[in-house]
Amino acid sequence: MTEPLGLDINTPLGHDLNLTVFKPQISNHKSIVISSATGVLQYYYFKFASYFSELGYTIYTFDYSGIGKSNPDLSHLKKNNIDLKAWGENDQTAVVTYAKSQNPNHKIIVITHSIGGQLLAFNKSMPQIDTIITVASQSGYWKHWKGFERFRMFMFWYIMIPTLTPLFGYFPAKKFGLFENLPKQMAFQWRSWGKRNDYLLSDFNFEDLQFKNFNKNLLALSFPNDEFASKVAVDWLAKQFVNAKVDRRHILPEELGISDVGHFGFFRHQFKDSLWKMTHEWIEQHS
Repeated sequence: MTEPLGLDINTPLGHDLNLTVFKPQISNHKSIVISSATGVLQYYYFKFASYFSELGYTIYTFDYSGIGKSNPDLSHLKKNNIDLKAWGENDQTAVVTYAKSQNPNHKIIVITHSIGGQLLAFNKSMPQIDTIITVASQSGYWKHWKGFERFRMFMFWYIMIPTLTPLFGYFPAKKFGLFENLPKQMAFQWRSWGKRNDYLLSDFNFEDLQFKNFNKNLLALSFPNDEFASKVAVDWLAKQFVNAKVDRRHILPEELGISDVGHFGFFRHQFKDSLWKMTHEWIEQHS
């Protein structure tokens, strides 16, 4: 693997997105685009990206508009009016399109973490995608959780976002040790979905979304003890890909002889010989 390359690409909406490209020494003619969880920096996925680059994949990570290296500073964040639809229709779409333009003969694999899978609903580059893997990608409807997790989700949608976002001009997630700060319109739209049992379908007609346009292989992964992606919430999103060949797996750690995975564990280096190896084998068989 060569040294990762950082670069900015301009998007149709006119703002720049920061990408990091991991190029292998010998290519297997497959590219992977990693679409992050909400407010998670692309840096979090670098070890995962390096591992797959060493196997021959070209990897693209990126920060959504308003996040990390795709946000100049706090003053710009306060002026940022991008929403979730644009994160998918503009940002995620732009990265997939760029990846395909750089290697037109490559198979394109999109690996999503959490909200990254939801954004596929708006990804206009869906015809360019050959394979999808969703990792703990889910509906955020608060009643998909039980007990304390349900209470926590209720507080998040009904108290924290509507109270703090107007006060700061953005959602100040970092002040609570949650994740990166979020653009205000993105946070408001996310909250609107999370309050309703049909989630993003409360805002959009299914026929206008991209879910139905993917008819290839999709692996949908979830794990027990995931406080941000319950099994039923992941089931809901997987079912939206009505024409895909969905391989739905709720993985019990004891099946692989590994420790608990939770919402963020999949991308940790400790799982390179288990979950990462399994993922590589699945891609080889299905793309």
